[in-house]
This record gives sequence, structure tokens and C-alpha cells, in this order.
Amino acid sequence: MLLSVPTAAQRLLALPDAHGALLAEFDYFPAHDTLWVRWHGHLTAASVVEATRVAIGLRPDGTAARRLLSDESQASGDWSEAMPWMQYEWLPGAVRHGLQAMAFVTSADPTGAPSYPDFIVDARRLMTVGVFREPLGAWHWLQQQAVPGT
Repeated sequence: MLLSVPTAAQRLLALPDAHGALLAEFDYFPAHDTLWVRWHGHLTAASVVEATRVAIGLRPDGTAARRLLSDESQASGDWSEAMPWMQYEWLPGAVRHGLQAMAFVTSADPTGAPSYPDFIVDARRLMTVGVFREPLGAWHWLQQQAVPGT
């Protein structure tokens, strides 16, 4: 069986960094209630926090997609300084607003893999979380997670 990603996505935003290069693409798949964030370039803690704050504002009613795929396969850089903010501010808010399952696709660049362990432990207390090396497997795993209401 050939696995593929559905094409019925809504491009919510292609966000440039401070120099005009593509930082992140935000695509929403309504039929799957999934937000796929594709990170690009060299990430810093500041750029990740900025992009995440922008993403929070993409849903005008304040809700979050029930599924999130954070794809760092095309990115590099150490943004581990952003993890406390992600862990203690973003994560609880995202869960309160509807996020129920999350898949991470890690960067092939060894400097692009921030310290996830504490974040993953906290996230797994609140939802289903998977970590992957490639996006297609992450997508299909994420769609198999039981998410009430979908």
C-alpha cells in the first residue's frame, strides 16, 4: 500500500524570518483537524517562539487543531532555550484550546535536535506524542491516534 498525504490543505501562512527567508509554513487539513508546521532554515529560540505565537493567532476562534505535526526535517539550529516557554506556556494553552495529539519530525542535523526529554514527558501526561525521523510516517501515525470528536 502506497502511503500519501491528502492534498486538501489550507495554507494558513508562509512565515518569513527577519531576513525574508522562509521560516515556517502552516498548513491546516480540515478533514483531519491537523496543523502541519514545516520549519525551514536555521532555527533559533527567538524565531521558534515568534513563529509559535503567530501560529496561535491563526485560528480566530482561539481553538487549536486537535492534531499537530511539527516537521523540523528541513531545519537546523539549536533552539533548546525556547523549550521552557514551549513546555510551561505554549503546551498547557494548546491543550486547553483543543490539541490532543502531536508528532515531531526531528532534524537530520545533530545541532537541530533540542533537548526534548522534559517537554516530551510533560506533553505525554496531557496527550499522545510521537517522535519520528520522516514526515510521512509521522503523518500516518498521527492520523491513527484516537481523537474524540473527529
